[in-house]
Amino acid sequence: MNKVDDTPSRAERAHATRELILTAAERLFAEHGVLAVSNRQVSEAAGQGNNTAVGYHFGTKADLVRAIARRHLAQIEEIRQGMVASVEDPADVRTWLSCLVRPVTEHLATVGSPTWFARFGAQVMTDPTLRPIIIEETQSSPSLMRILAGMNACLPDLPDDVRAERHDMARQLLVHMIAERERALADHTPTPRASWHDTATGLVDALVGLLLAPVTNDSQKDFRT
Repeated sequence: MNKVDDTPSRAERAHATRELILTAAERLFAEHGVLAVSNRQVSEAAGQGNNTAVGYHFGTKADLVRAIARRHLAQIEEIRQGMVASVEDPADVRTWLSCLVRPVTEHLATVGSPTWFARFGAQVMTDPTLRPIIIEETQSSPSLMRILAGMNACLPDLPDDVRAERHDMARQLLVHMIAERERALADHTPTPRASWHDTATGLVDALVGLLLAPVTNDSQKDFRT
């Protein structure tokens, strides 16, 4: 009787090593910040005896950050595409914001606790050298571009500068509020909402208010203190 060779192939071993490195790096970057973590620390946390494993499998730290982002964004994009495909015109701001927010929270709920991606994203978005990576990766999303176009169509009277400002505000709120909930879950501390689904509902409510808030005319003076 021939013995079955169940020894992992070289490609399988390389893939497994990459996955270990991605998971370790995501956790360390989320908890300590990208710049505070060395490739050696990532290799050690991934159980790799070779301290050059990160460079061998991914290249630079920026390449590693991009790989972590793609690992999650591909799954988020799949969820988002399904939601966008189900949108019926004419859609309102709340509908488009739901398509923006819920794929992220649904993905995190599916991954289970603890997760690190939201905190990883918040760390990267505050780093001026790494922030363009996330922006580039998200801007390549067809569904996200459709959402932004849909939202802008719902806000035709919003001045361009105010629109840009509120989009920045919305991004900050989305990134950091999701990261704060993820941190609270990891620390086993109370959260304002019971589930990721409810968290998305609260975020959508807040973002609707943000985008639809009245615009103060420059000629108006506010004498309140």
